[in-house]
Amino acid sequence: MKFTHLHVHTQYSLLDGSAKIKELVPRAKELGMDALAITDHGAMYGVIEFYKTCKANGIKPIIGCEVYVAPGSRFDREVVKGENRYYHLVLLAKNNEGYHNLCKIVTRGYTEGYYYKPRVDMEVLEKYHEGIIALSACLAGEVATDLRQEQYEKAKEAALRHLKIFGEGNYYLEMQDHGIPDQRTVNMGVMRLSKETGIPMVVTNDSHYINKEDWEAHDILLCIQTGKTVNDEDRMRYEEGQFYLKSPEEMEALFPYAKEALENTNKIADMCNVEIVFGERKLPKYDVPEGYDSFSYLTMLCEEGAKKRYPEVTDEVKNRLHYELDMIKQMGFVDYFLIVWDFVNYAKSHDIPVGPGRGSAAGSIVSYCLYITDIEPLRYDLLFERFLNPERVSMPDIDIDFCVNRRQEVIDYVVQKYGKEKVVQIVTFGTMAAKMCVRDVGRAMALPYSLCDKVAKAIPNKVPGVKDVTLPVALKVSPDLKEMYENEPDVTKLLDMAMKLEGLQRHTGVHPAGVIIGQKPIEEYVPLARSVDGGIVCQYEKDPVEELGLLKVQEKRILDQIILLEDSDPEELYTSTLLDMRVPGKVEGEKRDGAQQNMGMYSKESAFTRKMHLQEALNKIQGRIATVIGKIQQTEENEARIKLERERLELLRLRATGRVEVEDDDEEGADDDSLHK
Repeated sequence: MKFTHLHVHTQYSLLDGSAKIKELVPRAKELGMDALAITDHGAMYGVIEFYKTCKANGIKPIIGCEVYVAPGSRFDREVVKGENRYYHLVLLAKNNEGYHNLCKIVTRGYTEGYYYKPRVDMEVLEKYHEGIIALSACLAGEVATDLRQEQYEKAKEAALRHLKIFGEGNYYLEMQDHGIPDQRTVNMGVMRLSKETGIPMVVTNDSHYINKEDWEAHDILLCIQTGKTVNDEDRMRYEEGQFYLKSPEEMEALFPYAKEALENTNKIADMCNVEIVFGERKLPKYDVPEGYDSFSYLTMLCEEGAKKRYPEVTDEVKNRLHYELDMIKQMGFVDYFLIVWDFVNYAKSHDIPVGPGRGSAAGSIVSYCLYITDIEPLRYDLLFERFLNPERVSMPDIDIDFCVNRRQEVIDYVVQKYGKEKVVQIVTFGTMAAKMCVRDVGRAMALPYSLCDKVAKAIPNKVPGVKDVTLPVALKVSPDLKEMYENEPDVTKLLDMAMKLEGLQRHTGVHPAGVIIGQKPIEEYVPLARSVDGGIVCQYEKDPVEELGLLKVQEKRILDQIILLEDSDPEELYTSTLLDMRVPGKVEGEKRDGAQQNMGMYSKESAFTRKMHLQEALNKIQGRIATVIGKIQQTEENEARIKLERERLELLRLRATGRVEVEDDDEEGADDDSLHK
């Protein structure tokens, strides 16, 4: 029998779902399914990852969300309490219109209806119902709640109200069976409702984890979410361990009396055909002064900048500049450069520290003439093509360093210029890393703190050649951890549970250096959420945002993001590193061909490839140079402080003794002596 799961929670139902997308989708494929839905609680954080993973595995992705519906208005705050504070409702996008409407519905939940949960109401559903299929949801759905409370007529009224909103063929009464008595009561009521109203039924399983044996780890996850332990009787739990991704055969065995409802899962899957377009640019337009279009204005800015940057604007400079400008125009990035120039210019004109510009943008003379970067590309034969060329699929990436203390001023300027609805920051996620995961799981299992602490401390912070130290890696490299795992049953179970939960998204945050700007309100493209500080963020992370064609402005924090060089001094950095790299440059007015030099590991590579490697290395060096300059400045500041402190100490000495001592010829020694007094 063919069956499609339409009610599925992933890791992005934060601390409520433990199904990792990268494992969930292959499991669905293994069970013989050709379609699968994602319906996380209240949000769409995982949609792009889910969509791409499904496509890669030959499975149709069904995009959805289990939204929270307020019983009255989404603006009400203290109307009802308990389980009637909000209801669940599953929404699935039929087509691209439905997907965009779903984004808006979910956005409204956060921006207008947030009260404990991101809630919407009937007004929002009525406004954005086109292209959406609705399911009545689980025991927390309005219809199911009324049936549990033996209010059949009220349940019927709710079902008909939903039917009126979404229309014939777009609303289904949901049936589930996880061995919970209330579900059997609800299913009987649903069958009666379906018979009396003609509303079709559909079977779902409300899965929150992948395999049956994952129930215990998921139970621990719920304890972490609620601050409880597994020993607490009065806590949230999913009974009977049946909330996993069941096979079609298991679902058929549960519902032998509801064949049509089982078949409706495939009918709905066939109706859902969302195609998310990647790479389609959605760049905003830059407002240019009267008498200019975007390209002529950019050209004027570059030509004026060239006159300031170069003592003489040679033919070489002119040719390179207009070559780049033509390429920028050809690829449709004129407004992109104007926008970046605009906020960099704003920062500099307001004395906000801005870095010299890093990354492949250093190879662009346009960036140099616009004062976006301070690295002259002709001097080092830097390649513009690595930054921008017709074969490059992604947008050019300009890394800009703003002072961390004043970066918000730049963001505020961008918001004011383009409109707050068109400028949002990007979400980021805190995950359950190895040590934190062990402590959280141990606490939920009610294990002694001393034991959890001992296990966590046995996990190494770093392992050579390994980017992230996961628990499986730690077990391989830490003898103490391995010994505890093999010989102590409590530790064995602790680590087994922790390894199932490690890497799950724990909470949301705001990307410290990511802002997106759209030509339309951002909710037209992606769903929005409310951050922990009350601000609005895009629900997709930075990489999906860029793939969707939105303008992503990245800032690397000067003080926080540049890695300080260990055991190196400025002389070695400027001279030996450059000499070792054989940087192509000019000798006595003639260009030196880097391709003809013996460059060790690059000796067998082509001239073009070598230049690419050189540019990459140079880009890294520019960041190091910035760090060294920062070190020098810091040293100078420290020396100035020391000098002032010495003067202060000398005054104190004079005040205390009334004596004036003659300084030694060795000034440095005298200073040292004064410091010890």
